Amino acid sequence: MDASGLTVPEGYAPKNETSLPGYLAGLPAVAARLGGGESDWQVREVGDGNLNLVFIVEGPAGGVAVKQALPYVRLIGESWPLPLSRAHFEHMALTTEAKHAPGLVPEVLHYDETLALIVMELLQPHIIMRQGMIKAIRYPRFVEAITDFMARTLFFTSDLAQPAAEKKAAVAAFCGNSALCKITEDLIFTEPYMIAENNRWTSPQLDGIARAFREDAALKVAISRLKVKFLSDTQALIHGDLHTGSVMVTQEDTRVIDPEFAFYGPMGFDIGAIIANLLINYFSQDGHATPEDPREDYQAWVLETVEGVWTGFREKFLALWRQGVQSGGAGGDAYPAPLFADGASAEALEAERAAYLDRLFADSLGFAAAKMTRRILGLAHNIDLEWIEDPDLRAACETRCLTLARDMMVNTATYTKIEDVTAAARAMRGSAPA
Repeated sequence: MDASGLTVPEGYAPKNETSLPGYLAGLPAVAARLGGGESDWQVREVGDGNLNLVFIVEGPAGGVAVKQALPYVRLIGESWPLPLSRAHFEHMALTTEAKHAPGLVPEVLHYDETLALIVMELLQPHIIMRQGMIKAIRYPRFVEAITDFMARTLFFTSDLAQPAAEKKAAVAAFCGNSALCKITEDLIFTEPYMIAENNRWTSPQLDGIARAFREDAALKVAISRLKVKFLSDTQALIHGDLHTGSVMVTQEDTRVIDPEFAFYGPMGFDIGAIIANLLINYFSQDGHATPEDPREDYQAWVLETVEGVWTGFREKFLALWRQGVQSGGAGGDAYPAPLFADGASAEALEAERAAYLDRLFADSLGFAAAKMTRRILGLAHNIDLEWIEDPDLRAACETRCLTLARDMMVNTATYTKIEDVTAAARAMRGSAPA
């Protein structure tokens, strides 16, 4: 326990721009990557997230990124303690993701359990995707990369690919990440639908819709069903916070970062998070457009990206599942290959695969709606919307987003394909094609 009363292991202390170089100098591989000596290194603290310290360290030969957990929620302060163990789970998740989706996450160079600190490769000239999208920058390789990442990490950690004993051991290894799961359970699935201290929204413009959400019985039932899935469905290892702020990009490269919320949960939560953040950006563009910089073409690209995320994921996930059977591998204990070896059974399995993905699509839309809602009525908001300076214009964008989210969550069954979602988004902002 440190002087503030927060629980920390012996030897833990937050690093700063003065103390970090000496620590890194004691790591030969890291020091060699930086080149020169401590006095030659430039250190900047750049953490703009809600939880952690993040440093960029650059030397004559190269650079590294350093992420260190704090024993509390950085956004709130020491009044909200948070276990340092989240760094342990992030390190495990990065290791697993690198195994199944190589080249799509940053390389881990060093992990210090006591300091809750991870040293990673410095991604340059990458930027946070959300920041680029606010500027209407297109990323032509994003769909290919993110669908690879999701299909491979979700499939290979599921019962479709993992033997039951291995899967259960993996679930157990991540089940201790309960504190971060609790944040999700409260901030996404509960608080936006009730009066809660953490909630905030564009007021007074959204006061009425916030109240309507709190009084909407059908919506409360729908979000609670999703919460039950989040609490109980250990389908696969999920990133747990997979949004456009957790993706770093260039025109050529895409990397997924920050899996500290990782645990074994419902696959649709990750897929839905990506879809949600793309839809939020779509609606937000009306607040960033100017006569000199209209955004209609970019909004069309965003919706094409939404469609590409689901269709690409579906195709790749099915291909991995079929490949496992065709290769004769043992695979996971769900739908065992010997059970479906004859022709009629193989045909039935193919139909079941389609039904499985249909159920996953419905889950993804519900979770997407939950993520859209929390980013407008809950605690942590998206800069896509927050950076719209005119509160009336921002509220108009947010209202369209919330209206679609409510329909996606309560009337999920009416959305049978991803094009139904993008058509509804166009209609919501009055731009449905004739």
